[in-house]
Amino acid sequence: MSVDLSTAADFLAGSARVLDRRRFELIFGGGAPGAVLAAVDGYRNPDGGYGWGLEPDLRSRTSQPGGALHAFEVFADLVPVRTGRAVELCDWLASVSLSDRGLPFALPVPDPAACAPFWATADPTESSLQITAVVAAAAHRVAAADAVVADHPWLTRATDYCLAAVGDLGSEPHAMVLAFAAQLLDAAAPTTPGAADLVDVLRPHVPADGLLHVAGGAEDEFMRPLDFAPLPGGPARSLFGPGVVEAELDRLAGAQQPDGGWPVDFDSYSPAATLEWRGHRTVQALVLLRANGVL
Repeated sequence: MSVDLSTAADFLAGSARVLDRRRFELIFGGGAPGAVLAAVDGYRNPDGGYGWGLEPDLRSRTSQPGGALHAFEVFADLVPVRTGRAVELCDWLASVSLSDRGLPFALPVPDPAACAPFWATADPTESSLQITAVVAAAAHRVAAADAVVADHPWLTRATDYCLAAVGDLGSEPHAMVLAFAAQLLDAAAPTTPGAADLVDVLRPHVPADGLLHVAGGAEDEFMRPLDFAPLPGGPARSLFGPGVVEAELDRLAGAQQPDGGWPVDFDSYSPAATLEWRGHRTVQALVLLRANGVL
């Protein structure tokens, strides 16, 4: 299955944020890291965190864990180039972590206009494995090329929280909790003793085809194999039988739409988010296909 990068670029030119256009240019067009950093800096707050809709369904100006996830995604694009912004973000995350070392799903949202209700009404006093795991997983991918991030106390503590929470997962974990826990174990396994072994805790909850419906989401919204194990070489790929991930990569490559972009299978909560999610999803699809040797 072939992917048309030219039509993808055309789609991004007409339908995506400057940030996603700069990410695409960096990865596929020889763009400059400084231009990507300048774009993501537009979402940065003086406290070192990120808001302002960097998470498209969280339009709040406030720094949020959801914004931190997307900032780390951008910093991972830059590898092996390092940025001090990553360490500053770790400092901010340390400042908002709770006493059990986890992150709340969201901090208070004083400006909830156009925000998804699950962000605006989250309990800021309760740690969330879902958000802590996915933020820490993205940070570990940055840490692979940045020793200061790798050694940051926040990342150590967040990873410890996640390992303990996975060990006490319960009988019916949500699909997103499972997928993001798998991402964390995958990303942390090279440097964290015991992380790879905990994949066995997830195994009974993940069907062999890797498709789990997202409870509370859209009718056709699923966590898929690449949501559990987006990158090759990690222990989470052992959750799936032979050929499952390869078939999913073929499906992802074939999902490019006639306009050059990739579709989104979940609901958005504002006109801006509807547009921005497609740009983000298009870049993320291309990043995954490239990392897995399809491009």
